[in-house]
Amino acid sequence: MPTFRTNRTVKHTPDQMFALVADVERYPEFLPLCESLRVMRRVQSGEGIETLVATMSVGYKAISESFTTRVTLDDPRRKITVEYVDGPFKYLENRWTFREAPGGCDVEFYINYEFKSFALGLLMGSVFDKAFRKFTEAFEERADEIYGVASKARA
Repeated sequence: MPTFRTNRTVKHTPDQMFALVADVERYPEFLPLCESLRVMRRVQSGEGIETLVATMSVGYKAISESFTTRVTLDDPRRKITVEYVDGPFKYLENRWTFREAPGGCDVEFYINYEFKSFALGLLMGSVFDKAFRKFTEAFEERADEIYGVASKARA
C-alpha cells in the first residue's frame, strides 16, 4: 500500500495555498496525470466547511482511469481531506494542511492508496508514485504563477 507524505514551506500565505488546493476544477490545467475533473455536488455545511463530490480522470500513455472522491474543505482549520468513493482503488486517503510559518506557509501533503487490481497497481503504481511526489511542486509552481514569486506572507 503506497503512502507518501511531504512537508514544504512555501512563500505564500496559508489562505492562498488553501484556496489554490481547494480550487479543484483548475487541476487539469497544471496537475500531473489529471486529464479532467468534474464536481458533481457541492454542499455548504456552515462555519466555513464545504463538501464536494468530484470525479477525476487521470491518464498516462494508453491508460486512463476515473475515480470519485468526497472532498471536505475546512477553511477555518485550513485543512482539506479527501475520501475515496468509487473507482479503481481499494482505498484512497488524502490530506492537506496549511500552517503559518516564518515567511509563508507549511504545506503538508499525505496520500495513502491501493489499487483494486494487482495488474493495474503494477502498471500504474510507479507512475502514480512519481506523480504524487510532484504534486506539491506543481501546487507551489501554480501559486507562484497566480500570486507571484515574491509574495509576502501576511500575519
